[in-house]
Amino acid sequence: KGSSAVTLALLDAANDKDPGVQEQVRKSILTLGNHQPDKVLSMCQDYLVKHSKLVSGHRVVVLQTIELVVKSKIDDISSPKIKSIITLASDEMTRSKEIIPDWQQTASNILVAVGNKYINDFMEEILSKFQPGVLPHFYVVETLASLSDSNVYGMVPFLNAILGTMLPMLSMAKQDNMKLVFSSALSHFSESILEYLANLDKAPDPTVRRDTFSGEIYTAYDVLFSSWLQSRDPKLRLTVAEALGAMSHLIAQDKLEEQLPRLLPALLSLYKKNPENYIISKSLCQVLDAAVNMGSRVLETQIDGLLTALHQQDSIKSCNSNERHILCLSVLGTANAFPDRLMVFVLQRLENSNERSRIGSLTVLRHLINSTSSIMETKKLLVLASIKQPLADHSNKRVVQVISAMAHHGYLELEGGEVLVRFIIQHCSLPDSQHRGQRPADPEEVTNEALRSMCDNTLHLFATTVGRLTDVLWPMLLGFLTPAQYSNATAPLCKSLILLASKKRAAQEPGFIIDLSMPVLLQVNACFPFRCRGHGAPSLSLLNAISPSIHPKVQALWETEVPHLLTCLEGQWPTITLGCAQGPAEGMRMSLFLYKCIGVTLQQCTNKELVRKQLQEILISARHNDATERAGVAMGVGLCARSHLDDTLAKLEEFGKSDAFKKASGIFGLLKDKNDVDVEKMKSTMILCYGHVALHAPEEQLLLRLDTHILRSINKHFNTKVRGTGGLDLTMKLSLIQSVGLIAKAIRGCVCKQGYLFSRKQEPLIISSAVLQALYADTFWALHELLRSVLARDLSPDGLHAIFTVSSRPWLSSRQDHERERAMRTVAELLQFYLGSLNVKNLVTFHNLGALLGRLAPRCTDPSPAVRTAAVDCIYTLLHIQLRYEGFASDYRDDSVETLLTMREKLSDPDPSVLYKTCSDLTKIISKRLPHQQLNTLIFMLFEGLVDSQSNCSRASSVILNTLLRNRGAGLQDLALHVRLQVISEEQVKVAVAQSILILASQHLQTVINTLLSHPLPWDSWSCEMWIALGADSAVARQIMEMIMEKLNIMVPFEDKKQSMLRPGMTKVATSQPLAVSNPCPAELLFPEATVTLFPRLFSALLVRVGSSVAVQLPKDISSNGIGNERRASGKAVPRVFLFPSVAVEALRILLARAHLDAVVKALDEDAAWDKMKGSQQHTAGVTRLSRAMAKHAGPRLPAILESLCPSFNNIYECQRITVTAFCSELLNHHVVTELMMIDMLMNSMMERISDPCSTVRMLAVRGLGNVAVGSPEKVNKYAKELLAAMSSGMEEKDDPGKLITLEAMSGLSKVLLYLDQQNMHLLVVYIFMKIKPFLENENDKLRCASIMLLGNLSRFGSGEAVFKDQIHNVLVSLLMHLNDPNAQVVKACKYTMRVCAPVVGSEQITAMFHNHLHEEKGLHYGEFINDLIKYIVNFPGMLNFYHVTVVQFFKSNWSEIRASAAMFIGEKI
Repeated sequence: KGSSAVTLALLDAANDKDPGVQEQVRKSILTLGNHQPDKVLSMCQDYLVKHSKLVSGHRVVVLQTIELVVKSKIDDISSPKIKSIITLASDEMTRSKEIIPDWQQTASNILVAVGNKYINDFMEEILSKFQPGVLPHFYVVETLASLSDSNVYGMVPFLNAILGTMLPMLSMAKQDNMKLVFSSALSHFSESILEYLANLDKAPDPTVRRDTFSGEIYTAYDVLFSSWLQSRDPKLRLTVAEALGAMSHLIAQDKLEEQLPRLLPALLSLYKKNPENYIISKSLCQVLDAAVNMGSRVLETQIDGLLTALHQQDSIKSCNSNERHILCLSVLGTANAFPDRLMVFVLQRLENSNERSRIGSLTVLRHLINSTSSIMETKKLLVLASIKQPLADHSNKRVVQVISAMAHHGYLELEGGEVLVRFIIQHCSLPDSQHRGQRPADPEEVTNEALRSMCDNTLHLFATTVGRLTDVLWPMLLGFLTPAQYSNATAPLCKSLILLASKKRAAQEPGFIIDLSMPVLLQVNACFPFRCRGHGAPSLSLLNAISPSIHPKVQALWETEVPHLLTCLEGQWPTITLGCAQGPAEGMRMSLFLYKCIGVTLQQCTNKELVRKQLQEILISARHNDATERAGVAMGVGLCARSHLDDTLAKLEEFGKSDAFKKASGIFGLLKDKNDVDVEKMKSTMILCYGHVALHAPEEQLLLRLDTHILRSINKHFNTKVRGTGGLDLTMKLSLIQSVGLIAKAIRGCVCKQGYLFSRKQEPLIISSAVLQALYADTFWALHELLRSVLARDLSPDGLHAIFTVSSRPWLSSRQDHERERAMRTVAELLQFYLGSLNVKNLVTFHNLGALLGRLAPRCTDPSPAVRTAAVDCIYTLLHIQLRYEGFASDYRDDSVETLLTMREKLSDPDPSVLYKTCSDLTKIISKRLPHQQLNTLIFMLFEGLVDSQSNCSRASSVILNTLLRNRGAGLQDLALHVRLQVISEEQVKVAVAQSILILASQHLQTVINTLLSHPLPWDSWSCEMWIALGADSAVARQIMEMIMEKLNIMVPFEDKKQSMLRPGMTKVATSQPLAVSNPCPAELLFPEATVTLFPRLFSALLVRVGSSVAVQLPKDISSNGIGNERRASGKAVPRVFLFPSVAVEALRILLARAHLDAVVKALDEDAAWDKMKGSQQHTAGVTRLSRAMAKHAGPRLPAILESLCPSFNNIYECQRITVTAFCSELLNHHVVTELMMIDMLMNSMMERISDPCSTVRMLAVRGLGNVAVGSPEKVNKYAKELLAAMSSGMEEKDDPGKLITLEAMSGLSKVLLYLDQQNMHLLVVYIFMKIKPFLENENDKLRCASIMLLGNLSRFGSGEAVFKDQIHNVLVSLLMHLNDPNAQVVKACKYTMRVCAPVVGSEQITAMFHNHLHEEKGLHYGEFINDLIKYIVNFPGMLNFYHVTVVQFFKSNWSEIRASAAMFIGEKI
């Protein structure tokens, strides 16, 4: 049943608008169908039959589902079900005469799926709708065609009969769509027959022959060729052409020979009529194949025209790859018959001047090389000679394909093959296209990247799959590594050479070891691994592969080191790629690398004369004007000095005295030509060389030569001025500093070891220090000059702000004093320049004044006096700029602005109190001059300043902020709080910010509260501190409480949302603002006065909020802003646990504590009432305990609380009504409500709740009415009518699944009856008795107990009433049975009821017995009691039979104890 219901539901859902849902429905039904295919198919079939008017889309999905099940479980479906499915699909397919493809095709697919297994059942059904003389349905023919494809061996035996029936129908087909489906069917039938004949060894009937079908096929061919091929419908023409091609193999040979002169031209003519040529080419290929196979003589007369037409088509630009393939097969069909004519034809076209013609010839040639190797063997040299012309074409893609084919068939080993290899490598080195990434306008155009990739792959194939080329390519490819024009092909060349070298090396061929001259080039490539398409790694790998050819010792070293370098190269790819992105940088690195190579090489050289000669060559040929060259020369010379220290020093000294350093004298010496500059740069190179020599020199030799050679020479070159020049060159200064640093690094370790006394230590330090100071001054002046020139280009507020942001802002809050001083000095210079250059012609707004002041004003208390002074100067200048923009003259002086000059002097005092006082005065001036619209910007900047790295400045930001808010805060518009206390570490700043919040709240309370409430929950400790800060002002706190209560009353507490697509039902999700409002923090704002005046309303609002929080989930965004995140961010503990609905309960607890209701809090703590209020199961119990505690310890506050709670009785949210009703129903349990005259109001409220839609509210109302008897028994008779009506209706409650209302009604009525007068109950005793009786045997223990207790309490109103006596006798047996009830409370209730009802029974002996033995707290020997009781019961002969029948009914009781009691009673009675 379960699976049936699920299947039916899925079928109903199959018409969903979402295709994804439809797909999932099909999969689900398929899953069920895989387990129970017959059942699921039956349900689908019945569904379609019962819902005959289903929309087409729905029907299609159900049919698709049937198709899936049939295909999946065809072997497991019963034979009767197969037949019914065939009938269903056939009916669905042919129901509509109109063609509806989706519907009918799906039904056809089902038939084909079944026909693959059950061909006879299929044919029986389908042939019933394929009758002679009647034009069949379109999809009947389509289904036959489809099945002939999928079930060849099953279908072909039936085709002769089908063709016999079909042929007369061809003349009946007048519409193109029927001609189309017949043509398609004939094509499929022919292909199936050919497949059958080709595999006769597997066929069920091997006697089938081609001539079996020749007659019928030729008859159909005649109709199609003579009539239908001339149709105007292009789709029909193509379908007919396709059929003719397939049929040509089945026509008798003499008939085909007769038709070829007509058929071939007709097919060729179709090329002009149809843009889609694939089908035509395929058909033509089949016809040619049939003609060649039978040795047609007619074909020879047609060959020239045929080749011309086919070649013309193959040269067409729009011809795609599939069409070209078929065309070439068509040509190849004639290759075996006419090889020489075909070859001459193709090679002649290769020499044609038309490039498109050559493209077609190349395509045909490639197929000829690949497919007719035996024919082409004698023509290889001819082909090699003819291919040279296309090498210059743009059709390079075709040429590459031909070369690849030639390589696999031994062409490249012949003379002239190296030209083709060079062609491939040339195209491996193609540069990137100019518009890389863009699609070419011509779809046939091949980009450089695509062609290059094709040639890379081709070269790789040469090295891997064409074994015979190994001896040709090695070592030919090595010759292409060094020419510059092939540099972009280095990577693929290296990869191919690695493969070739590995083969040679593994085979130990003698040709592997050769003389190489390119290792240095490969090393350079490895130094710049990401140039030239990443040639570094392949170059390294090739070096490793050819190491035996370089030197025997190199082999072992490189085999160890190269893999490590490759690993590093792969690991550092992203970093290195970024570093090598720019061309000039690559050139510099290459130069440095080469000089290092020279240095290392000279280091290993033992020929001292060669070393000196090479050092001389390096120093003379270097371009000393180039900084990179200078650095490279110095590195190379330094590396050489590691092994040749004395020779290197001697060569440097010799070069320093050479003619290169001598200046021309006379008149030419007065000219400042290029030589002057060269000499300075040469000296810089020499100074750097000495530094690197010191760095690399052996420790044991360095100290002996440091003073006498190195430092003396450096000092000499640095202190010698060039005539005609002014001061020292900047390059020389930088070189000196670098050299001193290198020398210090070199001698740092060896000085300590060797006890060396550095006698000339002060000399380089003094020189370097002076140089550094001069460099700093010059650099700083140059920086200011640069910034002034940039600012001059855009002398506007935007330009000023941009240059300020770039040049100074990042350093204004630096932790380093000197960085802040320099930044402030720069700002002062820029502002002075701006003011001096300003020429205001029109009134313009200085719109970023606030932003600049916000950055600069806090710096007035900076720890550095220079920064403080400069900050005041900057503010002074800014305010003057503002005056100029306001239209004042340049010589105008504002009194308030001028007072800044006197404040400037006060800031020299480091006393913080003086600084902050001055800062406050400064703010007043700024406040006076700042335009109103910039106030928000300034405040925002000050907020950022609260987290300044300097504590003085962060405190100053808070001082400025508070002063500004006091003076101008009232006029702020659209204020947004941007304070982020989490990142503020200064306690004083926190206190000041809290004061800022309070100031803002006194001016913009609504905005502040809304902003604080919008903070992500749970609130962190800083948010709580802001709330606490607001409580410092009693007036503000009171207003906040008023606003919070208003928000709680009007806001939606939660929303109903669907929890999951997989789970039914809705989930209550809390809304954010009420959740925030009821957070404990606002409750902490309470103060003594508020607890008196606002307590009732606050208590009521929070109590209702507690009710709204039960069984409500947190919003998902709470978890993303959870406590764990804050702890991780701030590293501080969160003071409160944020568990929902603990939020409202915690707020209520704080409220009670602030109201000094400690007794209430204590009572609730002892009863664990707080936890009960949070849970949905015990929520009402917790609220009841709260009400009880309030009644006992806070009675005087209740009237006002009730007045606030009354409107909530009618709230739309039942959870709120439940909470309020639970609270008020418990109040009726206490006499205080009568004392405070609240009972009438509560009684009316409870009576109204009796008809509430919520059963829980009704139950609580009944409970409250019953509580009147406990709290105010004297009022019972006053409200007797209302109470009895409510209790009676409660016992009759139908919408009471757990019988909780009934239980409360009986319990309450029991309490009420104790105080009710006789006159109020006289007429209702029997009525209530009858209501009680059904519950005496209820399985619910509490209900049984309550009904029995109520029966006992009712007895005092029935004494003396005959009717009541009869009713007591009716239930006496039941009471006796339950004296042995498994529940102890029921037993006690029975004892009580039987004891109080004893007088009504009418037997003094029974009454005495009940009074003596039935006491609640005493035990009872049940057997003896029954034995004694029977002796008195027999005194009621008229009731014995009734007792007997009643007891027998208890034999079927659910409780074994009751059944045992019944048996004992019968036994004693007998």
